[in-house]
Amino acid sequence: MERAVEIPQEANPLNSQTLYNVLIHASSTNQYQIQSGTKQLQNWESYPGFYSGLQTIFISTSLPFDIRYLSAIQLKNGIDKYWRKTAVNAISKKEKALIRERCLESGMNEPDPRIALQIALIIAKITRFEFPHDWPDAISSVAQQLRLASRPEANSLYLSRALLILLYIIKELATGRLQRTRANLQTAAPEVFQVLGKVYVEKANIWMKSIGKIGEHGEATSDDLEQSFLALRVLRRLLVAGYEHPNRHTEIQEFWGLLNQQFGEITPHLSQYASSFETQRPHLMESHLVQISKLHLEMVRVHPAAFILLLDSVLLIQAYWDFIVNWESSQGLITSSEVEIDAEVPEEYMTYTERVSLKGLLLLRGCAKMVYSPTQTFKYQHNADKEERKQAIEMVKSTLLSENMINLMMETLVSRFFVLRPKDVRGWQEEPEEWERREDGEGDVWEFSIRLCAEKLFLDIVINNKDLLIQPLLNVFHKAASIQLTDVLLKDSIYAAIGLAAPVLDQHLDFATFLESTLVPEVQIQGAGSHINILRRRIALLLGQWTPIKEGLNRPLIYQIFQFLLDKDDKINDIVVRVTAGRQLKNVIDPWEFAAEDFMPFASALLGRIMALIEEVDLPETKMALLSTISAIVVKMEHHIIPFADQIISLLPPLWTQQADNEYLMKQSILTILAALINSMKGESLRYHQMILPLIESTVQPESKTGESLLEDALDLWGAILVQTPEPTPGLLNLVQYLLPMLRTASETLRKALEITESYVLLVPQAFFQTDTVFLVRFLSAFAALFNAQVKREANGTTTRLLELLIRATSTLGGVQGCETLTKHLHEAQLLSTLLAGLKTAHDAHQTTGPNRIHSNVDGIIETDYFSVLARLAIAHSPTFIIAISHISTTCHESFDQTIEWLLTEWFSHLENIGTASKKKLMCLALTAILESHPKAWALKHLQSFMTAWTDVITECVGEPEEGEQSKDNLVYWDPEGLKPEWPEAPEDTRNRDMVFSDPVHRIDIRTYIRDNIQSIVAACGGPEAFERDWLVNVDRDVVHGFQTLGIL
Repeated sequence: MERAVEIPQEANPLNSQTLYNVLIHASSTNQYQIQSGTKQLQNWESYPGFYSGLQTIFISTSLPFDIRYLSAIQLKNGIDKYWRKTAVNAISKKEKALIRERCLESGMNEPDPRIALQIALIIAKITRFEFPHDWPDAISSVAQQLRLASRPEANSLYLSRALLILLYIIKELATGRLQRTRANLQTAAPEVFQVLGKVYVEKANIWMKSIGKIGEHGEATSDDLEQSFLALRVLRRLLVAGYEHPNRHTEIQEFWGLLNQQFGEITPHLSQYASSFETQRPHLMESHLVQISKLHLEMVRVHPAAFILLLDSVLLIQAYWDFIVNWESSQGLITSSEVEIDAEVPEEYMTYTERVSLKGLLLLRGCAKMVYSPTQTFKYQHNADKEERKQAIEMVKSTLLSENMINLMMETLVSRFFVLRPKDVRGWQEEPEEWERREDGEGDVWEFSIRLCAEKLFLDIVINNKDLLIQPLLNVFHKAASIQLTDVLLKDSIYAAIGLAAPVLDQHLDFATFLESTLVPEVQIQGAGSHINILRRRIALLLGQWTPIKEGLNRPLIYQIFQFLLDKDDKINDIVVRVTAGRQLKNVIDPWEFAAEDFMPFASALLGRIMALIEEVDLPETKMALLSTISAIVVKMEHHIIPFADQIISLLPPLWTQQADNEYLMKQSILTILAALINSMKGESLRYHQMILPLIESTVQPESKTGESLLEDALDLWGAILVQTPEPTPGLLNLVQYLLPMLRTASETLRKALEITESYVLLVPQAFFQTDTVFLVRFLSAFAALFNAQVKREANGTTTRLLELLIRATSTLGGVQGCETLTKHLHEAQLLSTLLAGLKTAHDAHQTTGPNRIHSNVDGIIETDYFSVLARLAIAHSPTFIIAISHISTTCHESFDQTIEWLLTEWFSHLENIGTASKKKLMCLALTAILESHPKAWALKHLQSFMTAWTDVITECVGEPEEGEQSKDNLVYWDPEGLKPEWPEAPEDTRNRDMVFSDPVHRIDIRTYIRDNIQSIVAACGGPEAFERDWLVNVDRDVVHGFQTLGIL
């Protein structure tokens, strides 16, 4: 096979012949030709004439279909990328005009429906970009073509193509997010509706005449049916998106009445179709009915008030209810003796009537929502809008939601719609996992199931009509007790209602007695022919609905029931029963009333059976739901889960290696359950590090394929391991290197990366300053970059807290030498200079006022965080701190005296604005340490500020003594041992507490510290007389007096 060689652009100029040849290559079956052709097409995308050349090819009907189709696809995709004026390499105005001129004509004359669809999409995309400014007659031109094509003498193809083009134009404009796009559509809507409505009425009248002749539409009316159906699809979107208040337009009212009339005329004939087996093929007449029902549903969702106020809409909804009830009656109820259905009934039986019935239920929900929970909007509403809304709500309340109608709906839904149908039983038997997943009703699944939608409607009316429906519901409940097991399906439907209404019946129903007297005996009934599996599934659902809201239930008995339902050896407990029980167990154990001691006797059996069930089922969604139940058990059991941990862990590796479409969701579930297990086991989880840490490493590596999907969950697991680890392991230390790339990018994972770094500092601080110094400098440089990037205050506070912990750990482990080394690295990483630069901008800003004042990002709590880092350095070893300030002042082209002057001035000024007593004390300790180690003029000249700070901090920290006791520093933990908790705690909680107890802020008595340091300072100044003569004399007498009253000086 000869390999196609890509020719350079210079040797392969863009013209009609070369473009045609390249399209031949790109549409061939030869892989090499496809690659070279596709690459060449990509190279030509930015060249003038490329897209008009594509159009020239696909409008040529004599060329092969594959070439034409590919060129149309290329143009459609190019419009998205290059049609905007602001796009890079945008299509020129001249080329756009040429494409516009030819697209409508080509779309009208295209014989192939596949290419016609692509041309319609092209026209729609261009219209969205250019209507009305650059292509003002876009819609009116299509409307004119529609007028011409609707003439009797016109080719029928033209009308179909005009309708197709108009459909996608309206669809494109209707989905526009910009208000301007919707407004443009609303401007053109009246003209389009006038032409389109006429076309629909003419075509619909033709085939409506033969509506009674089932299956005899014939070839003569097939085009009329298709064209009226296409027109109706356009009208459906136009009426909803093209009018702000459809009910205020006479022509819409008239057309609405016509559609309602057609709805009434078509509906009776559907049963004739259903009675024959012609329902195996689609009927356009039935499709019309579905489109009309879609219009009704979209109208009630987008314009609820307008829908009610449109002509005969209330009667329409009542007709829907009658249609739904009649359809349901045609399905027939089955008893438990009829559950086994062996007859081959077409799966698509009654498809259209079922769809219309579903739309009817959704329509009723939309009306109920308008009354019970109307959509809130910030859009200004005129008085007329408010009045219409009020009028519509009153109409719904007085008719559709009257007391009689609500009672009727409740009774009908429970007795008829909640009952399992033959189709449901077949699904249970043939595809049990799929059926159970659908029945779980997660997401919007209920919108596609009549029974699930009926349950939602039932819940709406029950919750919002409690006083009216409580007694009827209780009557239904008492009726269930007398129902014989031969009516297991009816009992199932009543239990479904009782479960859904649990929030309403909570205070009116003695569920505890019902549990012990009724549910326990019923769940134990045996007999394969009685189909107790249906009842057992419902009992699991019922317990999952009632246990979270009902206090005082016999929980051990409930756990025993679930243990029974999860028993595979009992043949009645089929896969549906066991999976439902596995799902619902999560709801049972989630409430706050859960007690691990009650669950312990059943934990082993329940966990074992759920894990065996996970291995048995095939659907990944089901596996993840059951894993979620296990995760909930792990969380609620806390440290009591330890005996069962090995059992749970053994389940996870096979699940991790399974390949599926949603394997990342499965792995997320596994990481979540591992994190829950680690948190519950605390220090006992150390034995699982060897298995878990490689999973984390494979995810957090910079080039990891799973990082994009699993990074957040892997970081949560990583953090949980660090929190619960009593001592570092080599595997944990190896992961430190992967933190650095996360710290360098201020992404969504930054917060978690900082928390993990903090855990490392608490667990093993020597990993930072006793290893490679280059690594530490890189870490500190990443912190400096975060300050320069002006991250959020939360991240800023976490970063400075990290630095404080690192400084304290270095001082504890390395002493003076460690402080000197760390300060050196802080300087090399430009972190100290970054902090000082930020504080300098704050100082300069505070020196200016008025409209031209300087603004600084370092202010308030951020400035406190910056000073906290400096304070920790000063407390650790103030001489090293002063030396660092001296070095930085040199690099900033300032003298040391200048730098220390503005720094101390700003520090004392900011001290007054700190609202936290512990932070104030921290600053006071640091400033005192600086003065004590350097009692020189540059420090002593601020003696008045020192005394003011001492007085304020001592007054705030030292409270009034209790009778018979001396006053003491309230921030000092005088009895740390007495503050330790009696219950098990995470190892990191212990480390955090030890770090707090060893903090100078909570260890040093502020009065003693200041007294001792003042004595040292006075001695260094030559004694009391020299100190008073040279320095104290410069302090305000009131300040000195206030300080002296503390009894320190």
